[in-house]
Amino acid sequence: MSASTNLVFPGEAGSMPALGFGTSPMTGGLSADTVAAALKAGYRHIDTARKYGTERAVGEAIRVSGVPRNDIFLTTKVSHENLRAGDFAKSVDESLAALGVDYVDLLLIHWPNPEIALSETMPALAKAKRRGLARHIGVANFNVALLEQAIKLCPEPLAALQAEYHPYLDQSKLLAAVREHKLVFIAYCPLGRGRLFGDPVLAEIAGQRGRSVAQIALRWLLQQNIAAIPFSSKPQRIADNFNVFDFILTDVEMKRIAALKRSDGRVANPAGRVPGGWD
Repeated sequence: MSASTNLVFPGEAGSMPALGFGTSPMTGGLSADTVAAALKAGYRHIDTARKYGTERAVGEAIRVSGVPRNDIFLTTKVSHENLRAGDFAKSVDESLAALGVDYVDLLLIHWPNPEIALSETMPALAKAKRRGLARHIGVANFNVALLEQAIKLCPEPLAALQAEYHPYLDQSKLLAAVREHKLVFIAYCPLGRGRLFGDPVLAEIAGQRGRSVAQIALRWLLQQNIAAIPFSSKPQRIADNFNVFDFILTDVEMKRIAALKRSDGRVANPAGRVPGGWD
């Protein structure tokens, strides 16, 4: 299987660039120059969130980049403490103001909140789409049970789910549910926050291919028709991470990488944030 530079939303019109630039580890300290480097390298999918404190820098970079707004797929998220209807709308308005845009291409619920009913949150998410503030909507960090609840309770169709995914983490159950409901899966922490860099199997494949471990790990995701949002503050690494569309992993290589999953593979798992586990 090859990997396209764009992933079509199966359940509705539209698509997103398969490879995006993440800003999650740079809380409050992201430089607009870093995002500008990503745009210069070819990224057209930028992922941010209200919680990260990076929306203003992202917006500034977009404005000075010279890249037309319509050519950029922009994602932001509403944090778990703002999931009541009134707070939700305020958070969206604040995000758009910080970004300096009229709409985002994808608006996500950042984390579920067991203290706020999805029956209140999902209509608020749908309302943002109906107001034209988001072209697509979805959820992040929902397990299978919560995803199914969200789909049933949302008056508008969901387009995507974002969750941690990389070779060390088995997400087969969640991925199956995402595909069953015709959503796009977006992988954050696609490089396991650096844990993958010392892996001997990935290093062997990378050496045989004349590629970096990061490029191999990203390519593995893309060939599953999964979007990935790696991050880096180094311009050369940002550019290298984008250079993954000119080679194809073999079936044997894909299976070797898939076999790396491990029980302690998760790197982002706030205790108690999601009731009922992560299956």
